[in-house]
Amino acid sequence: MTDRDEVDRIVASWHEVRPDLDFTPLMILSRVKRLARHLERARKASFATAGLESWEFDVLSALRRSGDPFELSPTNLVQQTLVSSGTMTNRIDRLVHRTLVERRGDPKDGRGVLVHLSPEGLIRVDSAIEHLLVAEAELLEGLGQGDQERMAKLLRKLSGAFDGG
Repeated sequence: MTDRDEVDRIVASWHEVRPDLDFTPLMILSRVKRLARHLERARKASFATAGLESWEFDVLSALRRSGDPFELSPTNLVQQTLVSSGTMTNRIDRLVHRTLVERRGDPKDGRGVLVHLSPEGLIRVDSAIEHLLVAEAELLEGLGQGDQERMAKLLRKLSGAFDGG
């Protein structure tokens, strides 16, 4: 690990031409953006090992996290994945076609539908999360456990304003 990175070089160049500005936000958020790119690549590769796209993982993981019997209403899936209801309908249709989920009637509401994780969907989402955790741990290997915990706390504090927390 070096003392200076590409963001330091960018900020230094900006500071030379605009010494009147405070570049602290750029020093932080440019690194977040660069890390997000590395994370997106790692996630894509992890999901691909399980034969999934990122959006498929989002839906399947919401179902998996719901616990046995691994089913949620489309409305719950919309809330958890932050997509429109039309987008979710399309995603559910595509996952049904791939036999990763099934639509079932809601026994508590005769007009309602539940989306149920199929056995194949369960195998794939479990494989994807296992690969993802390995890949993400590799991205963080330059930080000790204490640093990771402090980073998580600071990011939680920062994102809370956006997530309503």
